[in-house]
Amino acid sequence: MTATTRNWTVPEGTLDTPTSQQAVSEAALLLRQGCTVAFPTETVYGLGADATQTDAVRRIFEAKGRPSDNPLIVHVAEPAQLEPFVAAVSEPERRLMSAFWPGPLTVVLPVRPGSLSPLVTAGLSTVGVRVPDHPLALALLRCAGVPVAAPSANRSGKPSPTSAHHVADDLAGRIDGLLDGGTTGVGVESTVVRVDGGALHVLRPGGVTRQQLQAVLPELPIRDATAADAEVPRAPGMKYAHYAPQGRLTVVQPASSAADRSAVRDYIRAELRAARGRSERSGVLTFDEYKHDFDADVVLTYGPLGAPGQAAQRLYDALRAFDAAGAAVLFAEAVPESGIGEAS
Repeated sequence: MTATTRNWTVPEGTLDTPTSQQAVSEAALLLRQGCTVAFPTETVYGLGADATQTDAVRRIFEAKGRPSDNPLIVHVAEPAQLEPFVAAVSEPERRLMSAFWPGPLTVVLPVRPGSLSPLVTAGLSTVGVRVPDHPLALALLRCAGVPVAAPSANRSGKPSPTSAHHVADDLAGRIDGLLDGGTTGVGVESTVVRVDGGALHVLRPGGVTRQQLQAVLPELPIRDATAADAEVPRAPGMKYAHYAPQGRLTVVQPASSAADRSAVRDYIRAELRAARGRSERSGVLTFDEYKHDFDADVVLTYGPLGAPGQAAQRLYDALRAFDAAGAAVLFAEAVPESGIGEAS
């Protein structure tokens, strides 16, 4: 395990400067040398290693404390870089790539035997791949010139990191490098899909919605992952919890009417009173419109009700803020389960 983590800061809009180019070059060299480097994507920060080097990939699992039967997503700078390790790409898969790459969509494809570390695929015959929509990530991938396996850059079981500060809190001294590119945008992980049996299977909801997928492939029915799929996961996030806070979290389903909304509010208020009676610090995650409804120790918001994209961006940061405040009992009003809300 590394004792020192190298840190580079690349402010937005500075990729063309000599200092930033040097930072990218040094981080890319570490990847080629079999080291681990955390970097921002448009979803969350990823912890990268050369996907062809088993020892390098093993260091990801060691740093995160991640179960080894959970496959990793491989990141490339452009679709042409898939050829050495992807056995075939179908016409519907190419349409998905054309529509959503660069972007928060991972496509599960057949892998060429022996081309990647078996730790990346968890022994499966497929691999999840994507092109991230972040200029710093793309610059790093181009400079490294290798496929980069990269799960979220956090300790396994903790909320995913949306800033370099989050990464450092979890992994400083456990990884070799950290490229600080500011706060990420989407805030939740990529959508993971697989085209199989004449259908589009959504293995993990994320930054690309079902509606967007259906618009690109209207001829294919969309299927959700089943319990059997999770037993042998073909994508990250299918088997193990990966964004749990330290406190006990209860998600309260939002109401469709004003009367139901009052019931939700009253339930949370009653639970907060009970927590105070137990001398437990409490936290509530709600929407801007309801932030004055609750007398918790920590009240955080997703943003306004009409901005589900903001809710996705703020979710993981809020969970980490509750941890930092020592909140032991947490209540979150659920985001409506449509569009990007399916991933929150």
